[in-house]
Amino acid sequence: MKISALFAAKPIPFGPRKSPSSIIKHSFEALSIELEGAREDEQGNKKLHGGPQMALHQFAQCSYQKLQQAFPDAADKMHIGSIGENISAPNMDESNVYIGDIYRIGEVLLQVSSPRAPCSKINQRYGKKKVDTFILENGLTGWYFRVLQAGKIAVNDTIALEARNENPVSVRTLMQMSKPLEGMHFSKEALLAAKEQAELAPEWQDKLARQLRKAQ
Repeated sequence: MKISALFAAKPIPFGPRKSPSSIIKHSFEALSIELEGAREDEQGNKKLHGGPQMALHQFAQCSYQKLQQAFPDAADKMHIGSIGENISAPNMDESNVYIGDIYRIGEVLLQVSSPRAPCSKINQRYGKKKVDTFILENGLTGWYFRVLQAGKIAVNDTIALEARNENPVSVRTLMQMSKPLEGMHFSKEALLAAKEQAELAPEWQDKLARQLRKAQ
């Protein structure tokens, strides 16, 4: 696998309240990656986005096709890079990317830390209601990386899987566990095993802890 596109942006006024956001990103041939994200990138709301547990975001290319089919009148807006991701590459999605996966990309070492919980800014980006709900219900969240080794990444850099947990949990399954849809059920043992993965971001460990309490 190779990187096909990279994106970054600085915050600008966005949405009806004109609050700062960096969801509208621009293409870059290379990014300088530091422990809290790309030097060229900056989050509008640092309480909810960014930081070492959410340093970089990747969104599955195949998910755009599903969004376009579900929202045909906004399909022209739903192009790669439009949902605010930093990294785009083929053949990676929530079902084959696992919490704790470590990838070597260029000079950089990245580890998958959590899904990305969709927010209302996605609806504003596309001018459509309930896009965030569709993303959540269909597990099209993408995922966040933490940075284990800083450096540069560039378009066409190879993405190489260097390590995976012995009993991994996929990004999609983790998202479903944290907010089960109607009819879904996960055993306490499965929830506990996912929660206790050391590589999972603390915020998501807390979400699974709440599900565990409900299961008891």
